[in-house]
This record gives sequence, C-alpha cells and structure tokens, in this order.
Amino acid sequence: MTAADRPVRPDRPVRAVLFDWGGTITPWHEVDFHATWGAYAAALGHSGEAHAAFVAAICAAEDAAWKRGRGGGGSARLHELLESVGVTDRHPGAQEALTAYRELWEPHTITAPEIRVVWEGLRDRGIRVGVLSNTIWDRDYHRSIFERDGVLHLIDVDVYSSETPWVKPQPEIFAHAAREVGLEPADCAYVGDRSYEDVHGPQQVGMRAIWVPHSTIPLDQQVSHDATPDAVAHEITDVLAIVESWNDSPDSPDARADGVDA
Repeated sequence: MTAADRPVRPDRPVRAVLFDWGGTITPWHEVDFHATWGAYAAALGHSGEAHAAFVAAICAAEDAAWKRGRGGGGSARLHELLESVGVTDRHPGAQEALTAYRELWEPHTITAPEIRVVWEGLRDRGIRVGVLSNTIWDRDYHRSIFERDGVLHLIDVDVYSSETPWVKPQPEIFAHAAREVGLEPADCAYVGDRSYEDVHGPQQVGMRAIWVPHSTIPLDQQVSHDATPDAVAHEITDVLAIVESWNDSPDSPDARADGVDA
C-alpha cells in the first residue's frame, strides 16, 4: 500500500503501540518444523514409517493453513491441525506429545531483553502496550511465555489470530485489536518484522506502521506487494524515539519512510 492509497488519518498522538510476536518480540529464528513435529510424533508413540508419515502430514497441514492465511483465508488453531491428522485431546499420549513439542519450541519463544525496556518506556509515557500475533497457539500458552519472561504485567491487551476468524494482514484483525485496546486505529501504531503482514496490514485501517527489518523471511512466505512503512526501527528500542517524535510533534512529517517491495 502506497502513501496515496492509505486511509486518511488525522495527525494525532499515538496512544497505543501493538507488537507482532515472532521475529519482533522474540528474536528472529529459523525453526525446523520437521524436528518440532518429529518430537511430537515420537512422544505420541510413532516410529519408523509411521513417524515419517505423521510428520509429513502435519507439516503439510500447517503449511496449508499459513498459505491460506496469506491468500486471504481464515485463521487456524493447533487442535484443528492435529484433528486433521487424527489426533484429539483424548488421544493416548497427546499431552506428553504436546509437552515434547513445546520443549523444542522453547528456545525460539524467548522474549528479547530489549522488549522490557521498550514496554516500560511506553507505559511510562502513558502509552498502552499490546500484542497482536498470527498464531495457531492458544492465549494461555502465549501468556505463560510472557509470564515466564517477566513481561506479562506490561501488556494491556493481547489478541491472537487463533481466537479470531482473521489473520494478518486482513484489516479486520487490526480493527479488532484497536477496539480491544479501547481506541480508534488512528490512535495506534503497529510494530512488526514482516512488510506484508505488519506494514501493509495495519495501514489498511489507518494505523501507523513501524517496520523492524531484521528478519530473513523465507521466499515462500513472502507476498508481492507495495508497502511504505511510516517509520523504520533498525533496533527494537528505536520504537521509543519514533513514537516520541510523533507525539512531541504531531503535525510534523513521519519520522522516516522507506519503500518496501517484498
């Protein structure tokens, strides 16, 4: 979305900043999904050809779910993916398998240490902090991660696509997140590492978008589009200065804008 195509937004202070999770709140990681699902399958009791077949099936189901989302389809949930390959909560070993799966995911879920500084700085300035994530995982699990890392108390609102019909970059999920934080989209800024989902997406409803260009997005997850972020944060801590510049001089041009086509 180019500047000319964006909804007109009045120059007004940012009253809430919403953050993407993976690659933004957490450092960017390349995850071996065959390994994480392999741990799940092994704990479920699969071995040999049955193990390989299960991993191939669940990886295909998850990949299809994300492709559907990038193509304008709806959200997905972990239990739906598992049910599609024949596993329910009552399946023998299901809880042990989930534990094994999460243990391999844990190193990729660690909150970046700079996040606490940013969130405390925003709240000290009277600005609300939110999380809006595309995810197949449930709210309780995400909140347990934030609690583990000592930042849950700094979050004013959290929205997960697994609880809504939508995924980023659909405009409905950004409008929903703004309502959850009790504001209009024009009162909010969104921070994320993916141009299509995190710049093009929020700008459709009049949110300002801060792009954090430090993640290596796989080619098969990129969608061709034209997006110009309202600002670029080369370090996550830059978010504080960007928002402060907007709020100190609401009539001034955006802090920085770079063209993006990914």
